[in-house]
Amino acid sequence: MQVNYMRDNMPTIFVSHGAPSLLLDRDPTFHFFKKLGRLIPPPKAILCVSAHWQTHNPTTTGNPKPETIHDFYGFPKALYEIAYPVPGDSRLAQTVREMLIGSGFECDVDEGRGLDHGTWVPLKLMYPSAEIPTIQLSVQTAAGSEYHLKIGRALQPLRQHGVLILGSGGATHNLRELGRYPIDAGPQPYADEFDAWLCESIQNAGEDDLLTYKERAPSAARNHPTDEHFLPLFVPLGAGGKGAKGKQLHHGFTYGLFSMAAYAWGI
Repeated sequence: MQVNYMRDNMPTIFVSHGAPSLLLDRDPTFHFFKKLGRLIPPPKAILCVSAHWQTHNPTTTGNPKPETIHDFYGFPKALYEIAYPVPGDSRLAQTVREMLIGSGFECDVDEGRGLDHGTWVPLKLMYPSAEIPTIQLSVQTAAGSEYHLKIGRALQPLRQHGVLILGSGGATHNLRELGRYPIDAGPQPYADEFDAWLCESIQNAGEDDLLTYKERAPSAARNHPTDEHFLPLFVPLGAGGKGAKGKQLHHGFTYGLFSMAAYAWGI
């Protein structure tokens, strides 16, 4: 895979992070993440919008030494022993807060929170040295897609300062049917159709279609019974700029249900 990025601007990226056992499975998505950190310009800092942190108002992590949060249950012991001791960036957290307030949002900084697995699992593979300052930004599930797109628009200038805006969620995410199929099963038709629709919409800059995915996408409610894993996509989409066409960086499925697709804007 070879991509060419615009000068003076970091790309924005959405990834499907899957289960934390991704670190042990060594499947195609594992190897994709290992390559991804070398495919894009080295960021000065990372802002990750994680599906696993939901708050009433947009909130950033201001902890200079964020802990590695093992926010999952029932996985192999080895996963709970993994740490990702990346530094935080309290100045970036305050900058994000000021930018969002300036765009009409309420925004808080949480000085104590660490990084959940939606952030540290992909970054552990992308940047194993854990040297790039990283903060998280929460999602507001009840606020919807356009709200998160506007957050991305407000944060777009960060790209000019070397900040990687990374959305981490799932292109499809139906946990209610987990366990019906083995990990290497081919995609179920309803999930495959949604995944294809998503790819086409992103690559054709179909912002209106994406914003109204609940009405326009095939089997939207079945693929996303809850919205928290899809909403992180709209922040890098918004930060990518109006009318920007996205590029698919990775494609694949696990358990027949979960698309592991990844996309980038500004390439």
